[in-house]
Amino acid sequence: MLDSSRDVLLLDGDCGLCHKLAFFMDPRLAPGADIAYRPIKSDDAQKLIDTFPEWQQRSDTVYLMRNGRSYIRSAAVIRCLLYLRWYWKIWFFISWFIPLPIRDMIYRFVAKYRHWIFKKPEICKFRID
Repeated sequence: MLDSSRDVLLLDGDCGLCHKLAFFMDPRLAPGADIAYRPIKSDDAQKLIDTFPEWQQRSDTVYLMRNGRSYIRSAAVIRCLLYLRWYWKIWFFISWFIPLPIRDMIYRFVAKYRHWIFKKPEICKFRID
């Protein structure tokens, strides 16, 4: 069960890119960074998604719950950089200059073709704690 005070990244458990994101982030977390990863289809994730605004609940995307606020698509992805060590955090500020509609357009393009590019994992291996 998820601790309501903890930040959580909800990812597609059947997506190789999502797995790579979680496994990329985990060893690069900044000291004191606390984030949990969950597959979107898990019971914990679905309960959390039910608390999001209705328009976000209908989205088929990655979700980030950070400091009690929910983010989707590119806004969620670039905020993941804030959990990493300082030299990765710099990319958040650089990415922030790209307008949201352009970031989301790029996000949707990558999301559309991610299953062709990244091999589907045999099982979901996110670190659950």
